[in-house]
Amino acid sequence: MENILELEDITKEFPGVKALDGVTLEIRRGEIHAIVGENGAGKSTLMKIISGVYPKGTYGGTLRFDGEVRAFQTIRDSEDAGIAIIYQELALLKNMNIAENIFLGDELTSHGVIQLHETVRRAKGFLERVGLRVNPLTPVINLGIGRQQLVEIAKALSKRAKLLILDEPTAPLTETESENLLGIMRELRGQGVTCVFITHKLDEVFAVADWVTVLRDGRSVGTAPAKELTQDQVIARMVGRELKELFPRVEHQPGEPLPEVRDWTLTDPERRGRRLVDGVSFTLRRGEILGFSGLVGAGRTELAMSLFGEYRSYSKGEVYLEGRRIQIRRPLDAIRQGISYLSEDRKRYGLNMFMDIEDNMSLAALDKFSTLGILNGGKRMRAVRRYIDEMKIKTPSPRQMAVNLSGSNQQKVVLGKWLLTDPKILIVDEPTRGIDVGAKYEIYNLLNRLILQGVSIIMISSELPELLGMSDRIAVMHEGRLTGILDNTERRLTQETVMRYATGGV
Repeated sequence: MENILELEDITKEFPGVKALDGVTLEIRRGEIHAIVGENGAGKSTLMKIISGVYPKGTYGGTLRFDGEVRAFQTIRDSEDAGIAIIYQELALLKNMNIAENIFLGDELTSHGVIQLHETVRRAKGFLERVGLRVNPLTPVINLGIGRQQLVEIAKALSKRAKLLILDEPTAPLTETESENLLGIMRELRGQGVTCVFITHKLDEVFAVADWVTVLRDGRSVGTAPAKELTQDQVIARMVGRELKELFPRVEHQPGEPLPEVRDWTLTDPERRGRRLVDGVSFTLRRGEILGFSGLVGAGRTELAMSLFGEYRSYSKGEVYLEGRRIQIRRPLDAIRQGISYLSEDRKRYGLNMFMDIEDNMSLAALDKFSTLGILNGGKRMRAVRRYIDEMKIKTPSPRQMAVNLSGSNQQKVVLGKWLLTDPKILIVDEPTRGIDVGAKYEIYNLLNRLILQGVSIIMISSELPELLGMSDRIAVMHEGRLTGILDNTERRLTQETVMRYATGGV
């Protein structure tokens, strides 16, 4: 089968960083080609070169598309050639309808007047190609993330895309939505559309990909048919070493109950009378990882945020810490009681993207570095550098802006911020979402070190293998209620058992 895209000796440098170092790659027409690698390996940079975000002249090497050497100067140039890219953060205008979004910039007009009937008719055709049966005049804001993703693909098809690049497309999706999207990719392959698929989820790679390319430190370390590879082989190429197990465990014995939550209830601030969390009670032992599982809407994140001091006027119940009842009216109260919370949305709630690493990491612990209101800059810098080294954050300097870090390194900065507060209880909500397998392994090892030091951890995760691999017990929620707390010390729990509790079928 002929190649639709050929890259030869592609190089790209930023100040102090060589993002791509002689990448050579061939992608065949009408196939799904997965590109995997750790965060910072160069995947997104390479896609931005292919799609014209980085114009010719800012990188070295040769790009040949559809049989011709190309020198794209803009995204529009690559779109005109037949390349479309869909980012994890969707680029739809939420207050416009589906049809308007699909043809935005390519409006169907006659004598300067938009032809609404023709626009709707064609939009419907593209929506049918991606399996989305919905009125094209529906405002995008009324669609869930999964359907918005399909609108983005329909928009790409409207531009007659021959090559579709999907950058972490399933990261924000539920399991059902992800399976649907993978099915759409298979259908597009059957229609002759070539797909380049970037993801950290290796099970999805082996579910749909024909070929797999691994990038590491800006270089291509191998391309092979997916059927000739194993997950362990891909991981070894990604991280440059063999991981003995995906979920490293340490021998430990959880201690006495540290916090105890009694009859915790949270009312929906937007829908009076509806309970997001309904009478939840549990204990967390010292040096324990207590996993929280449940389907979307089960109330896990709302429980965590309310315990951390959010939604205070809408929540009620009792929290005891070391046998003493405590009152948490705001996040600062929680921090002072030794409770820290790593949010599932690091960019919105965890970081100031336009502050540097030092400021971000020390933000919640400034009292530790101040005397009579005067900041000891040297003490703060030493503490920050210690965590940069311990957590292997890839950065040329603590002065690096958060916005310039990879997703994995951003997550490590947020973790470092909360570790600087010396927490007794650490709540981590989707701690490994959107980060690569090597960084996941490092975070798991960090959590292991914390429980050995006596820190108690609540881990909320949508990935059942992660919960089964790391948790001592798993608390399962369904529609705001706690349906069970399952012992996992012997590692005999199964996904089927947890899902039975998650669906309320106990």
